[in-house]
Parts: sequence; structure tokens; C-alpha cells
Amino acid sequence: MSEAGAGHGTRRRLLMILPGALVGLEFLENGMFVFAASHIVGGIDAAPREFAQVQAAYAVGSMLMIVLQQSFARHFGYRRYLCGALALFMAGAAASAAAGGLAALTAARLVQGFGGGALFTSARVLVNMLFPATERPRALKYFMLVLFGLSAAAPILAAALVDGPGWAWVFLAVLPPAAVLLVACWRLLPDAVGRGAAPVRWDAAPLLLVAAALTLVQLALSEARYDVSSDPLQLAALAGGGALLLAGFLIHQWRHAEPLLRVRELGHPAYATGLVLYFLHYLLSNATAYVFPIYAERSLGMPLLTTGWLNTFSALVSLGGAWVYVKTSRRLPGKKPVMAAGALLAALAAWGFSRMPPGVPPQALLLPLAAKGLFGVMLVLPVAGLTFRELGEERFAPGYQSKNLMRQLAGSFSTAIAAIALQDRQFANASQLAGLAGPGHAPAADWLADAQAGFAAQGLEPAQAHAAALAALARLVEQQSQLLSCEDLYRTIALVACAVAAVVLLQRRLR
Repeated sequence: MSEAGAGHGTRRRLLMILPGALVGLEFLENGMFVFAASHIVGGIDAAPREFAQVQAAYAVGSMLMIVLQQSFARHFGYRRYLCGALALFMAGAAASAAAGGLAALTAARLVQGFGGGALFTSARVLVNMLFPATERPRALKYFMLVLFGLSAAAPILAAALVDGPGWAWVFLAVLPPAAVLLVACWRLLPDAVGRGAAPVRWDAAPLLLVAAALTLVQLALSEARYDVSSDPLQLAALAGGGALLLAGFLIHQWRHAEPLLRVRELGHPAYATGLVLYFLHYLLSNATAYVFPIYAERSLGMPLLTTGWLNTFSALVSLGGAWVYVKTSRRLPGKKPVMAAGALLAALAAWGFSRMPPGVPPQALLLPLAAKGLFGVMLVLPVAGLTFRELGEERFAPGYQSKNLMRQLAGSFSTAIAAIALQDRQFANASQLAGLAGPGHAPAADWLADAQAGFAAQGLEPAQAHAAALAALARLVEQQSQLLSCEDLYRTIALVACAVAAVVLLQRRLR
């Protein structure tokens, strides 16, 4: 092979890797952010209730960019559009690392979300635009493996950064790979790819409408975990107002000659079924992603690095499962049994977590973590392959745009529901355990006396030993109530996963 031919082959392989790396960058950053969320809260001296607006800010910025994605790409072309988005993403990450308070971090995450929202939809659409049908399977293989590989690094990298230089490095760590990807986009992407022949007609009214709708919906989902009992009317007003504005936006887009979202073209039954299954997958995936760090670190008392390694182990199982699926999917006579088995693995993982006793060693979690890792691969990869099959090349881009908008909403919804359920169960379990830990309960009194004697043996005065024993009992009650609450939630997740398996088997569009 000539030197020019070898150079062209290398450039082509790098171009195949680029889309997966773009999506993987956002998954890496978001995975680290979610894993380190409680430590970031402490770093900016914010309460969990206040921190909800930080999460909402990224989601709103991301969804706004997803809505604008087709128009921006058509106006600027994907090369300039993605370079600009990566620059915004980096600016938001740097500002997040430097944030000293809630307001600064909220603004920084809004900017970062606006940049990050461009990556997933654009990267997947580029696979179809850049590669002919003969090369596309190879490009999609790179896409999935790079995406899953970078996702697998997020938990352990976040744990190491928080445990070492500090929480700000969760944001700073993404700057070097983002800079590399910005240069790669500028050097590798053709200048004209994605640019439309006709100029884009910009209209501020629908953008303002969807911005207001998404902000209200996201605020309702973020605040739900705190206001569902204390202020349900305000929460209902937020959610209802956002839903009405969102419905108005969709009606406007249906009627508009040049919409931001081409909803009229996406009425194919197979696509609609795929969106339902996508939603169910994200419901399970985000709920389990939310609860596991709480379960392992706070309920089972495992160190932060151990929790990070356990999360990464599950993600590495996903990576291995994705590789096997890529190799074998074409030989599978039907995908429905694979999808149903994936949902049942989610149920098995949740049930396994719900049966763990206090003080269990980390290795006891490996089997349910392996099932959790395989669940996502076996459910979402077949759905991804079947959902867009009937849309064709022309409608693929708007179809993927709408799917990713739904992904953000589903993630917020499932996290809010999981947080509400966990909070409610923890309150109920803590009340019940507090009654059992009272001075009138003989086992609690005996435990308290033994603990007080132990502290006294360490040289504490009787009053100090008694106070230390009471504090230890309070911590034990809190940890046990947290464990019972996580186990209750895992049992609910197991039931939902079984219901998802039933939906997969009963639907007739994706086989």
C-alpha cells in the first residue's frame, strides 16, 4: 500500500472513531458528575434541594440544543457546529470547576449543557452521512465500543479525582479530551457536510416557547423529590404549565412549514413503539444509576473508590456485552427475546441487590452488577437497531433528534421518581427503626450499654461515653433505614423491569 493510501486509511479509521468519541465524551462527563454529585454539593456548600437546579440547568441547556440541532447543522454545517458546541462544552466545564457557589455552578452547567446537547444526536447522524451502507456496520461498531468504553471509565475516574485532587477535577478532567475532539472535528469533518442548500429561516417565537416549556417541566421534575408532600399545588402548577406549553410547542411544530422538530414525519408505528421501549429503558437505567452509589457507599458503608470500581466493573460488562452483540446480532433470528431477556436481567440485578444483608463484602455484588451491565446492552442495542429502520435516510436525523429529546426528559423523570420513592421509604423506615431503638426496647438498651462501655474503656468520661454511644446508635439507625429504603426501591425496580419484559413480548412492531 502506498504512503498516501495508508494515510487515507488512517484518516478514515479516525473518522469512524470520532462519532463514538463525541458521544462518549458527554457520557464520561455526565457519568462522573452523577457519581460525584454529593461531593460537588459539599464543595459549593449547597443543600441537596438547591443542587437540583444545577441538574435542571444542564438538562434544559441540552434539550434546547437538541431542539436547535437540525437548524444549526443546516446553517453552519456539522464541522463548525460541533467545534462551536465543543468550545461551549469546555467553557462550561472550566466555569463549573471554578464555581464557588450555587448560582455560578448553575450558570456554568447551563452553558455546558447547551454545548453537550449537540454531541449525541449529531454524532449518530454523522455515521449515516459520512459512510456508505457498506462501511456503516464497521462505523457503528466503533461508535458503540468507543461509547461504552468511555462510559466505563466514568465512575472510577470520578472516585479517584474526588478522593485525590478534589471535586473540581471532575470538570477539569474532560478539558483535554474535549480539546482533542475539537481539533479532530476541524481536521477530519468535511466543511460542507450537513449544510442545507436553502437558508434557514430563524424564528424566535417557537424557541422561546419550548425554552419556557422545558424549563418548567425540568424544574417540576427536579423539585418533585422535595415538594411532592410539602407543596404539591406549586409542583402541580409547574408540571401542568410546562406540559401545556410543551403541547402548544408540538402543535405549533406540527403546523409549521419549517419546524425545529419535524414531528409530522415521525408517525410510523415502529418508530413510536421504539420510542416507548427507549423510554422504558431509560426509566430503568437512570433509576438504577441514581440508587446504586447511595446503596453501596451510604447503605453498605463501602469506600468511595470501591463504589467507583464496582460501577466500572458493571460498565465493563456492558462493554463486553456490546462487543459480543456487534459480533453476533446479524445471526440472531429475532431481537425480541434478547430485549425481553435484558429487561429480566434488570429485574434479576435489582432483586439481587434487595437481598443483600448489612456488612456484605464488595465481591458479593459482582453477580447482580454483571446482570445490570448486560441489561442495558441487551435491551437498548436491539431497540436502537430496529426503531429507525422504517424511517429511511431522510427522516433518520429528525427521528434521532426527537429520540434524544425524549431521552433527556425520561432521565429527569426517572431520577425524580427514584428520589421521591427513596425519600418516602427512608422516612417510613427511619420512623419504624427509631421506635425500635428507644430506651424501652431491650435489645437497643443492651446495644447502647455495650457501646457506652466500649467508649468508656477508651478513656471517655461517663457523660461523654453515653453521648458517643447515642451518636453511634443514631448513625446505625440512619444507615439501616437507608439500606432498607434502597432494598425497597430495588424490589419496585424489579417489578417494573418484569413489566417492561412483558411489554417487549406483547408488542408486535419490533421483532
